[in-house]
Amino acid sequence: MVPLSNAGQLPLPPDGTLRLDIIAGLTAAAVVLPKAMAYATVAGLPVNVGLYTAFVPMIVYALLGSSRVLSVSSTTTLAILTASQLALVVPDGEPGRLLTATATLTALTGLLLIMAAALRLGFVANFISSSVLTGFKAGIGLVIVLDQLPKLFGLHIVKQGFFRDILNFVQDLPHASIVTLGIGVTALALLLLLERMWPHSPAPLAVLGAGIAVSWMAGLGASGVPIVGHIPQALPSLTLPDTDLILQLLPGASGIALMSFTETIAAGRAFAVPGDQPIRPNRELVATGLANLGGGFFGAMPAGGGTSQTAVVRAVGGSTQKASLVTAAASAATMLVLAPLLGLLPQAVLAAIVIVYSIGLINPAEFMSIRKARRMEFRWALAAFLGVLFFGTLQGIIVAIILSLVGLASQVANPRLHIIGRKRGEDLLRPLTAERQDDETFEGLLILRPEGRLFFLNAQLVGDRIRELVDQEKPRILLMDLSRVVDIEYSALQMIMEGERNLAGQGIELWLADLNPEVLDYVRASGFAAQLGAARMFSGTRAGIRHYQSSIEATPAQPLAGEGPA
Repeated sequence: MVPLSNAGQLPLPPDGTLRLDIIAGLTAAAVVLPKAMAYATVAGLPVNVGLYTAFVPMIVYALLGSSRVLSVSSTTTLAILTASQLALVVPDGEPGRLLTATATLTALTGLLLIMAAALRLGFVANFISSSVLTGFKAGIGLVIVLDQLPKLFGLHIVKQGFFRDILNFVQDLPHASIVTLGIGVTALALLLLLERMWPHSPAPLAVLGAGIAVSWMAGLGASGVPIVGHIPQALPSLTLPDTDLILQLLPGASGIALMSFTETIAAGRAFAVPGDQPIRPNRELVATGLANLGGGFFGAMPAGGGTSQTAVVRAVGGSTQKASLVTAAASAATMLVLAPLLGLLPQAVLAAIVIVYSIGLINPAEFMSIRKARRMEFRWALAAFLGVLFFGTLQGIIVAIILSLVGLASQVANPRLHIIGRKRGEDLLRPLTAERQDDETFEGLLILRPEGRLFFLNAQLVGDRIRELVDQEKPRILLMDLSRVVDIEYSALQMIMEGERNLAGQGIELWLADLNPEVLDYVRASGFAAQLGAARMFSGTRAGIRHYQSSIEATPAQPLAGEGPA
């Protein structure tokens, strides 16, 4: 048995890993904290909200999560989803109401995750397919980049939707601030260069520090360059949610909860190594739920597992959640000591940080890989991408889920149905294809192999395709290889029984072979097995073929001893 700690039931690490966890936590803090501040601005919130999100939620998850190294704070996706929802309930951006709405949204997100855990809904993380998620995140990435471009140019535009925002940005370009643009572009270039040379390095911290130094020495704030401004020099205080906002925020919180959980599970699994305990979806629901619920009461925005900071923890040698506790401690120290300095930071530098770490969401190579493998899933990815741009970020989640479910329904509603042949010179049964025209078939015998679950949604379609092939081949015997049928529902069983009667009327016999135990039990319980008789049910398709070949030579046909009946 692996010994368990009292806090969060995480395996206790060897003593030698403590030093590595401290180093990993501090290094991760250098990446997490600047990005957390930047993501807060994406959500239209003060930068200190980002620091709160890298404090309370990170501590709660460290104590309760099932991943040994996952770092939980704000992410680009959650930030833009939060922005969309807050804009609906606080359109005027009034600071006091905005913070209350944020607390309500975050706490509600946490409650929904905890309720999902109580209902054992951990499987919901798989409701968005990876191809659809690729398109959704690419759309989110473009929206975030467009959202930050005006800050990079020293402009302010009224947000009216993705395409209108592009037009407004282009129209306002003549009013751009050259100084602000110079600072932003320089920060952008430095970040790209440092990330290219040293991936997962504390590049954001270095650029942030340089931006503060330039702002202080040049007096940028007094020169009209937008800066962060006043940041409270204190730990987060208790912020009570507003119950009157619950109904307004519930739809958005549901989408944010789903995306938080999806990102958390994906990041946790991505950075698991041999020897780690498995990621447990329902425990992750509890951990992220309580992390958000606790964060909501202390002014944090919605949080989830982040890939970049977790990659840093792994790269530096971190192996337990002690690294996240060190990162949270660094966040607290920043709030208490460095807040006045952070107030000097130019907004353009934060915009550059957001842009650099949002571009990674846009992955054309992944689109091309999907298109190369499956064109249908490429269309789903493209539709999810366009759904975000045309309908908005929160509505984009609904589009992504609907597309994923439509894709699933399309697959189960159209199961494969193969004509089976035998490779010449070998005892290998396989589907006939254009490349396998030389495979051996048997005159008068048609072997068909359906795949997947047969039920009410696809029974009629499968039955129609079987009739088409029977009319085309005109066999004496139709042998159904059911080895790939994992389940058969009553409607599909009725379809087969009705099909058997129609075939008999045409002088064609139906044989069944290679039924898995559950399917065989259903066929027997329905009385269909008794109706067919032992002579028409076989334990394997090869046994059915041998029986057919023997029956041609022997008249009348007799079952061969030991190889026929199932």
